[in-house]
Amino acid sequence: MGGKGDVRHGPMHVPSHVLGKQFVRLARLDTAASSGGQLAENAPPPSLDLGGRTSMTLELAVADDLGDFAAKQITIDDTTKVVHIAGDGPAVIVMTEMPGISPHVARFARWVRDAGFTIYMPSLFGRDGAVPSAEEGAEVFRRACVSAEFRAFQANVSSPVTTWLRGLARLAHAESGGPGVGAIGMCFSGNFALTMMLEPAMLAPVLSQPSLPLSDPAGLEIAPDELAAVRARLEREDLSVLAYRFEGDQVCRAERFAAYAAALGDRFVGRTLPDTSANMDTPPFFARHVPFPHSVTTVNLIDRRGEATAEARDEIIAFFKRRLLSMAANPAGGAPGQ
Repeated sequence: MGGKGDVRHGPMHVPSHVLGKQFVRLARLDTAASSGGQLAENAPPPSLDLGGRTSMTLELAVADDLGDFAAKQITIDDTTKVVHIAGDGPAVIVMTEMPGISPHVARFARWVRDAGFTIYMPSLFGRDGAVPSAEEGAEVFRRACVSAEFRAFQANVSSPVTTWLRGLARLAHAESGGPGVGAIGMCFSGNFALTMMLEPAMLAPVLSQPSLPLSDPAGLEIAPDELAAVRARLEREDLSVLAYRFEGDQVCRAERFAAYAAALGDRFVGRTLPDTSANMDTPPFFARHVPFPHSVTTVNLIDRRGEATAEARDEIIAFFKRRLLSMAANPAGGAPGQ
């Protein structure tokens, strides 16, 4: 039996005090050495010299009402979620990072929408459109870590929410048409697009800083039999998986990309961006709990020509176009990564 205050999630036992300090562990603060090996919970984040690079604008610092999206309640397998929908063309599912659908996540979704796609953006956690405080964002994280929908600390298992998301891909394809569906997951949802490849409608998966499992830098958050089925499909249908991370990301580390490459071979196309390409003028949640380059397509993106993060965004959109707009004319597709 667990002790008082413990949380049990599936077969894994996670003490509640571990959850309360998980962000500090993820940040791997340099203060550990100066505190006798113990992480100081209230210590300031480590100093990062990234050349003063900034890309924060006023509209991204305040709540977004998502007024240009239609909020629709969608029920799949007796589970109902709000999905924000906008645009025309083949469907792309945008899955939010922690701590929810922020103005930065919505900005990315609009970029994809404006490139000729219908966006399906499910509400997975947090307050939609909000810019939460560091404290509120941390609480969203804690709740997600013990939710029955996610497997935050376990490798070699798939989060149950991916079954719902595969159903959403089927529905989005039926509603939007085209040869299939694209999807991008970010951070906590980063690996979900890979598991969604078990749905035949899914054609274009993108993994942005996939962060689960939190307990194992080299772990993959997908069941081994599902991973084998995904690789077989990638080979059979000549498909590929795009993935992005920053070189110094302390959550999505190099070990994880190495594990993806070992599992998927050349069907995995991983991009590692230099830390110096990151915007570090970030909202409160990231400034306090993620004080290092992490979110390639959202808060750490610099929207200027020639910037590595802007080029990554453009590559993702081009990938969706090739797979979802061009494949109808060229069913054979292209080489891996194309």
